Amino acid sequence: MGTITLAQAEKIIDGVLARARELRCRPISVVVVEPGAIPKAFKKEDGSAMMRFEMAMGKAYAALALGRSSSLVRVRAEQKPLFMDFLFKASDDKIFAEGGGMLIRATDGELLGAVGVTGDKEEQDEALAAFAIRAAGLKTDEDCNNLEHPVRLEN
Repeated sequence: MGTITLAQAEKIIDGVLARARELRCRPISVVVVEPGAIPKAFKKEDGSAMMRFEMAMGKAYAALALGRSSSLVRVRAEQKPLFMDFLFKASDDKIFAEGGGMLIRATDGELLGAVGVTGDKEEQDEALAAFAIRAAGLKTDEDCNNLEHPVRLEN
């Protein structure tokens, strides 16, 4: 199993922040984690709210824990609240079921880690994550739908 490098993590974070400034987003915070949800890198823009690390980490954790984007985790929470309530408790409330958390994959589809983006609307957070993963030369689940490593694009 591979893991994301610090250079790749920094490219993703810097890509998110640059794109967020181009789009005039609210202040953004970004974390990139290795498999196992071990933080590799984190940046928090000036003006970001106090708990942004925890939010970004929760989105990345959700993606890794359930093997899908955190926006799909949010949908799952709406569809199966009892099931997800169990998972929230089992994870000691580390899962944050809101869009902005995405798995990061190598060009062959191998899982390298996850990114969590927070600060703007959840759809924008997720779009920033996808943009930066691709800008760093890596892939999202959507990019890997037909590769050997299985991905989950719906619940």
